[in-house]
Amino acid sequence: MSVLALSITTVALAEIGDKTQLLSLLLASRYRKPIPIIAAIFFATIANHALAAWLGVVVADYLSPEILKWVLVVSFLAMAGWVLIPDKLDEDEEVSSRGPFVASFIAFFIAEIGDKTQIATSILGAQYADALVWVILGTTIGMLLANVPVVLLGQFSADRLPLNWIRRVTALLFVGLACGAALF
Repeated sequence: MSVLALSITTVALAEIGDKTQLLSLLLASRYRKPIPIIAAIFFATIANHALAAWLGVVVADYLSPEILKWVLVVSFLAMAGWVLIPDKLDEDEEVSSRGPFVASFIAFFIAEIGDKTQIATSILGAQYADALVWVILGTTIGMLLANVPVVLLGQFSADRLPLNWIRRVTALLFVGLACGAALF
């Protein structure tokens, strides 16, 4: 699997049911202006994931390729378990009144700090340091694939989605990625 495809798949799957999807829904219902929200998601993700991937490269200098391979396998298995745990927005999490772009950019950048997609980006950056641009591009595309539909369909109730089944299928896909990473 190419670095770009792996990065897209990893983040798109990890993002399912994530707090930033809930944040997308919240922003869409509050501002009802999808273009500035989507643009903010794009720029916040690029900034956040570039830092995360760079940090992964720094860490990779201290680990052998074989260790990095198994870190990737274990991280995919951890993601499989992690996606089964539903995220919730913190009740005190407030969206800025500075407009949809600024509020969305700040909220997304902060929400991604320490998030499973940021951690995945760091691990992918460590594993594929020679293809860092593809990692950042792929993780950003994965983030957009998961969040843009939520923004565009924000008027529909999230309660109608079968999130438990979606999480289970996503977990199985991560187990498949772990098996693929272990074999190659």
